[in-house]
Amino acid sequence: MLLTSLFLIFLSGCGLNTAPILYPKGPIALAERDLLFAALFVMMIVVIPVFIMAFLVVWRYRADGGKGKYAPDWGYSVGIDAIIWIVPAIIVIVLGYLLWNATFKLNPYKPLASSEPALEVQAIALDWKWLFVYPQYGVATVNELAMPVDRPVNFKITSDTVMNSFFIPSLAGQIYAMAGMTTQLHLVADSTGTFRGRNTQYSGDGFAEQWFQAHSMSNEDFEAWVEKVKQSETGLDEAAYTQLAKPTIKHEVEYYSSFAPGLFGSILLKYAMNQDHRNLICSATAQSEPVAPKLASLREDANVRHTDD
Repeated sequence: MLLTSLFLIFLSGCGLNTAPILYPKGPIALAERDLLFAALFVMMIVVIPVFIMAFLVVWRYRADGGKGKYAPDWGYSVGIDAIIWIVPAIIVIVLGYLLWNATFKLNPYKPLASSEPALEVQAIALDWKWLFVYPQYGVATVNELAMPVDRPVNFKITSDTVMNSFFIPSLAGQIYAMAGMTTQLHLVADSTGTFRGRNTQYSGDGFAEQWFQAHSMSNEDFEAWVEKVKQSETGLDEAAYTQLAKPTIKHEVEYYSSFAPGLFGSILLKYAMNQDHRNLICSATAQSEPVAPKLASLREDANVRHTDD
């Protein structure tokens, strides 16, 4: 009875609500979970027979009463050799097919089809907190993210510190945040609720506490939330941002009723390699284009010139 009670106590923390990857709240996370399950089931074709055969072999060739034939000179079987090579090869082919298709289908840079206009959010990783800028509404928040239900959200992500990783398990997969670069993520929540997001890339002392709450709400509640943020008496000017960027642990939620124009682009420019790099960032941020692909071509041209020299 005591062992049973202890077992139930341990399992009490294993509900689906504490496993957001298995309990998604958006179509992107759902597709990723289904891909995970599909890959798991395909791999079980090998795993399950191995455990069954391990038991059967031990039972069949047991010393006391086993019916297995004693064959000390046996060393090779064409059938067994074919199985142990062909079956894994088929599994690799199937997994490759699944992952190849999912790679394009779940491309995080791919906008989501919707009749609703996308909500633009600029996510900036700091030590050890997240800054969210809403350019369409002129407000910004720290460690709190809000979005209307069933409305696509287009994240542009960067870092003003070391590499981080932006992750809301209930809604989508993780995307790296890197200084001087812009990555993107498109997601949508199909139900209201509050979901935890965090940094999953170790980044120093405050890493364990670098998480935030993501709220999915009705359009009316979202508009009310925006108005609440606009009521804040604090603005995120250059001086306020400089103070905010300093390392803090367990940073409280903050609201900013305004932010410095071009804040996101100015953070990218801090890490510009040269004037071409700076011009590229200015062009990409002004035109709302992803910076990373253009930077890759710029680096290739620079490498070619360096090689020629």
